[in-house]
Amino acid sequence: MAISIAGSASGNAPGNAPGDWLRLTRGTARLRLSALYGGLFIVCGAVLLAVSYVLVEQAISPGGKANESAFTHVLAPPGLIRVHRGLHALTPRQVSLLMLVLGKAITTSDMRHVLIDAPITLAVVTGLALVLGWHVAGRVLRPLAVITATARRISASNLDQRLALRGPDDELKALGDTLDDLLARLQASFEAQRHFVASASHELRTPITRERSMLQVALDDPCTTAGTWRSVVRDVLASNAEQESLIEALLTLATSEGGLDKHEQVDLAAVTGEVLLARRADADRLGVRVTAATQPATVDGDALLAERLVANLVDNAIRHNVTDGHVEVTTGTSGGCAVLSVASTGPDIPAAELGRLFQPFQRLGGRRAGGGEGHGLGLSIVQAIATAHDAVIGARTLSGGGLAVDVTFPRPAGSAR
Repeated sequence: MAISIAGSASGNAPGNAPGDWLRLTRGTARLRLSALYGGLFIVCGAVLLAVSYVLVEQAISPGGKANESAFTHVLAPPGLIRVHRGLHALTPRQVSLLMLVLGKAITTSDMRHVLIDAPITLAVVTGLALVLGWHVAGRVLRPLAVITATARRISASNLDQRLALRGPDDELKALGDTLDDLLARLQASFEAQRHFVASASHELRTPITRERSMLQVALDDPCTTAGTWRSVVRDVLASNAEQESLIEALLTLATSEGGLDKHEQVDLAAVTGEVLLARRADADRLGVRVTAATQPATVDGDALLAERLVANLVDNAIRHNVTDGHVEVTTGTSGGCAVLSVASTGPDIPAAELGRLFQPFQRLGGRRAGGGEGHGLGLSIVQAIATAHDAVIGARTLSGGGLAVDVTFPRPAGSAR
């Protein structure tokens, strides 16, 4: 839902609501801006008046102290006597000095009027400036009113709304666009959370339902023997182990999405060696050949999560392989960044399905060496751990079937370029 300034601001813009004047004592941004405009206008006006007064005074008093002696000479008793006897008795220089005296007296009177009238004019214009500043501030802050009103209406149930501010590409427009991007990410996060909760509930409900059915059948059958009960107990224990594995995977995923609590130097080569050693028996049982070419690759992150990332990639490569398949694991550095690569044979995977592989509880059809479905959380956990480490994941299909996943970690802090 797009909300424009022209369409929504009329009822929410500062100054339009009747109660806005009652909130002035709260010190709103509009009031502060208006006061700032008025204060700056008063200061600039006062400076302008002072400078103008000094310049005018200097212009009308070109002689300064040098003329004061001449004025004194003119006003001396002999000079005054000659003035009373008639202007024709004065010399041209004395007439000129007399005109200067009279001009100074008139200018002094005018300057008194300027000193009185100018501050009054400045006060009137300042009041006008405050009114104009109030309206200008309201217009400038109008997008903030739109942002505030829309943000109050948005909740988890209507995250599809957007500010969609129109207008000049200024700081407020940038703020509106940033909030729109934030809302889009929140919407995607909420939708992913809802999907995850629904899928997790389904995954947990399925083994519980199966266990209840097995126990109910054995309980209702009057011919149930001790051997049958032992078989049911084994199946229930296997189901419990499956639930435990699922819960552990969910906890790992939640921990990864929560970010890193600690940072330490982790060597991917050492971690990969330990993981491959622990998975050798499973690979041999499924007929999958695993080779490794590891070189030291240091990562700044969480050692346990890094081990889970490598383990999930290797497990996924082994479990979703084909009979007599092959898995190749390499570690190394590229441009100072640690890189982990896991390539494996397997069924054909459409390129359009690659993104879905890293979503929780997503499975693709095709032959698998182990025949087990898994929980569909392996690659989503890899994605979450990589994101927590600011790493980049690249996935590509291989010719003849199979998948290759490359995880590039950022350069460790303090490493040489």
